Order: sequence, then C-alpha cells, then structure tokens
Amino acid sequence: MTTGPLHGVRVVELASDGPGPFCAMLLSDMGADVLRIDRADRVGAHGPQPPLDSGIRRGRRSAAVDLKNEAGVELLLGLVEGADALIEGYRPGVVERLKVGPEDCLARNPRLVYGRMTGWGQDGPMAAEAGHDLNYVAQSGLLHAVGVAGGPPVTPLNLAGDFGGGGMLLAFGVVAALFEAGRSGNGQVVDASMLDGATMLGSMIYAMLQAGQWVDRRGSNLLDGGAPYYTTYRTNDGRWVAVGALEPQFYDNLVAALGLDPASLPDREDQERWPELRARFAEVFATRTRDEWIAAMADRDACFSPVLSMREALIDEHNRSHGLFVPAAEGEDGPLRPAPAPRFSATPARVAQPAAAAAGEHTLAALADWGVGDAELDSLARVGAIVQRP
Repeated sequence: MTTGPLHGVRVVELASDGPGPFCAMLLSDMGADVLRIDRADRVGAHGPQPPLDSGIRRGRRSAAVDLKNEAGVELLLGLVEGADALIEGYRPGVVERLKVGPEDCLARNPRLVYGRMTGWGQDGPMAAEAGHDLNYVAQSGLLHAVGVAGGPPVTPLNLAGDFGGGGMLLAFGVVAALFEAGRSGNGQVVDASMLDGATMLGSMIYAMLQAGQWVDRRGSNLLDGGAPYYTTYRTNDGRWVAVGALEPQFYDNLVAALGLDPASLPDREDQERWPELRARFAEVFATRTRDEWIAAMADRDACFSPVLSMREALIDEHNRSHGLFVPAAEGEDGPLRPAPAPRFSATPARVAQPAAAAAGEHTLAALADWGVGDAELDSLARVGAIVQRP
C-alpha cells in the first residue's frame, strides 16, 4: 500500500543522471507515483542497472519511449495530461527540440508543474557547456573553501551539486509549485540548477565572508577545520575522531575529557595561536585508540563523535536503532539504503518498489496503469515508439 504526504500525485520523470533521479526518488519516497521515461535505445544496452545509479532509482517503474518518434512524443504529451508534474534534466534547449518542452506540455495541461534541472542554469554564457557536480561547486566559489590549509581543494563527493544543491532543491521547488497549483489551478516552470543550489547552500558562508568573519583561505576559519575545536584528529590506531565543540560549555567539557588544564592552553579565541592549541589536542588524541576515546567521551556532552567508515555506519548501534538504513527491497535481506527522510507522523514515507528498475522493464504495465489502452500500446510497439524489456 502506498503512503506518504504525496500519495495521489503523479509525476513523469524524463530519465537523466544524478540530480534528476535523486529528485524523483525523494518524490517517490513521499508517496508520489513516479513513472520514469527511459530512452528506447537503452533497453538491453547495458544489462543490469549499474551500481553507480541503482541507489537512487528506487520506487519508480520504467517505460522505454522513443522521443524522436512522433508517436512517442504524442504518447508523452498524453501522459502529461494526466500528470501533476514532470521533471527533466537535459541541457537547455533539448526538450524544446524534442517538442516536449514547457510550452508544449503546459499547453496540454495548464496545471502541470514542469521541473527543470541543469548544471549552469538555463541562461548565461556557460549554459550549454558540459559539466559535472564538481564543476558547478567550483564555479560557486565553495570548492575553494573545502580542504586543509595549504593543501588543494578537496572534492566533497558529489553531495553539494548533484544532490543537496541539485535534486533536493528541485524536489523542494516541485513540491512548492504543486502547493501553489492546488490553490490557484495554475502550473508553472521550476528552474533549478546545481550552480544555483550549491551557491544557496553557501548562504551563511558568503554572509560571513562579506561581514569580515571569514577569511577566503582554506583551513583558516571556524567551520572549515581551521578551528582546533571544530575539526578531526587521528587516534593511535590510525582512525579518526571529530570534535565540534563550538560553544564554551562544550569546549570546557572537551578539555576536561582530554585531561588538560585550561590554564595551560592558549586562548581559544586567539586565532594566531590555533596551531598551538591544535597540536596540544592532537598530542592527546594520539594516545588512545578511536574506540577508547568513544568510551572516554561517553556522556561528556563535548560534541564528539567517531569518524565512522561507510561500512561501519551501516551497522552502528545508534544508526540501527534509529532506522537510518533500510533494505533496498522492503521486507528482504540484502543491500541497505538510507531510509526516506524527513519522517512524518500521520503520513509516513516508505521505501517504494521496485528497488531499481531497468530501462523499459515496466513499459506495457506502467503505461496501461496510466491510461494507455491495449490497442494504442500495440500500435506504439509496432512503430517502435515504445519498447518492452524482455
């Protein structure tokens, strides 16, 4: 049974990579019926879905449609008539050339929310250029801020562009526009880009920079690892711990747990002496193993945590108790995935199935459920507008 606050909402997803699928997964987790439209020429081309993509493909069935075929375009526009939203992640101008752009779709369904995801934005001199998450975060200025003092910028996985600044921003925009459409009866275009989103994530840092509270240099600030009480330390077994003791009371608890005399330490507000303070902390942390520090810091309220590996996070006691990870296929053993979030009291989200559909796996059944009749399905298959994966 489908649950979630978006139960009853229908979304067409034009298959893409990275932020588009992540946005679709979030909407599906919240109960939306999301139908992924894969390229017909992808059916059978790559065998099983590659691991790179499978973790964000849950909860949607796949129909393979040829959008270079007039019948395929007409099929998609017919699906749009019964949809609440459509999301796409192509470069600017591509969907317009395919005749499934915002004007084409809104003409068929004026209530439609049309969600667009790009890297650089729909306009500007770089709009049509190729790029990936790392490029957009670099352009925002934020990549420059991530890394240790004197070292190179450090790639923050693909979290700030693809997912936080991309897919999550688009999902927020789509839901906001759906709320508005419910009041006014009018759809609209939601224009999200990874450059916009990554920059938005840096709102506080940009404000601090312009207020003179942030130095435009890596590893030299309160929140970039420059502060000795907001950084990581190596333990004597080669593992790491993280401390985030920003407030004075937590800092005092940290110093006490380390067994240091506060009077012997430099003033924590004196940034010129941060290297000295860091060295004192590092010397003490290096005397014990990571797990010994976990025990020593228990109930200290010092904003301390171990740096867990990803495999450790999957089995950590707190994470398991909290239900942070759930099986990819509900009720089964096997791969774990992050649980849907946030959590709702009255309309709980759940991991929707299938776990990771292959291109064209549900073409006939899914299109039938969306109102396409048997005769039309036969006709579309004959002209190559749709493909059912064997």
